[in-house]
Amino acid sequence: MQRKAFDSPLGRMVLTEEGGAITRLDWGGDAPDDGDSALLDEACRQLALYFDQKREAFDLPIAFSPGLTGDVQRAMCAIPLGETRTYGDLAKALGVPAQAIGQACGANPIPVIVPCHRILGASGLGGFSAPGGVEAKVALLKHEGAASLLI
Repeated sequence: MQRKAFDSPLGRMVLTEEGGAITRLDWGGDAPDDGDSALLDEACRQLALYFDQKREAFDLPIAFSPGLTGDVQRAMCAIPLGETRTYGDLAKALGVPAQAIGQACGANPIPVIVPCHRILGASGLGGFSAPGGVEAKVALLKHEGAASLLI
């Protein structure tokens, strides 16, 4: 396991790589100097481009969670930048209850790269587990040009 910190406009993020794939993105904290990792360097480069509005999608090996959470993560990755879906939309597409989608979003270990912030409630924003909660979700949606969906 290797870790690397990235300072984003929303605060420090710490990326974790295991077995040649990104396994986590944690908000805040410090990352030990785990040596060189081409994958973590590339992930930080892509995050920098994303926050500079020069990249719309991530092209990184991701260790998706097993089971339903992994299915939800894959569905989230298919949502284009600037677009959103509801918990109900994903629930219908995957044939599961909307509550299960919400739980899978909350369990997403790789926020931003696996864009759980693009999932909204039917009549509101829904939750967001990052520091700053819904305010961080709104900041990401505004950054992606989805702010008109919030009005």
